[in-house]
Amino acid sequence: MIPTLVPATPADIPELETLVNQAYRGEASRQGWTTEADLLDGTRIDAVELRQLLATPGATILTARDATGTLVACAYLHAQPPRLYLGMLSVQPTLQAKGVGKQLLQAAEQHARQHGCHLLKITVISDRTELLAWYERHGYQRTGATEPFPTATRFGVPRKPLVLLVLEKQLA
Repeated sequence: MIPTLVPATPADIPELETLVNQAYRGEASRQGWTTEADLLDGTRIDAVELRQLLATPGATILTARDATGTLVACAYLHAQPPRLYLGMLSVQPTLQAKGVGKQLLQAAEQHARQHGCHLLKITVISDRTELLAWYERHGYQRTGATEPFPTATRFGVPRKPLVLLVLEKQLA
């Protein structure tokens, strides 16, 4: 499946909210391999946060749609040359492990280059060993830096103390 990739607009917010929350939380997320349902309760994102992300200068939410126009994946990209922050990479759970996430990563790298960025930065919850390994297979390296997990409940309520690991990828 080769999705159509386009930047999100405010009209996409309801679909984005559903997709991101299904990819990370609740029972629907257990159909894929990227669930955070055992680490956090609550939702991953809400419409207010999505509106704020879309309004951030230098930021976009890249969406992937299938041939029928259904939203199947997205990623938040924030260009701050020379670095691009990549976050909220979300793939519909039943399509995970089918190459959609990899295609979105490649599109993020292309977006970075177009915006004068040669370094990509991501943060991953330290307990997400399978996700850390996936990013490392795609060229991301742990920097040794950590960030505290956000305390705002809009990101979910941690079931235990969590920390974010910082990974980066240098673009050729």
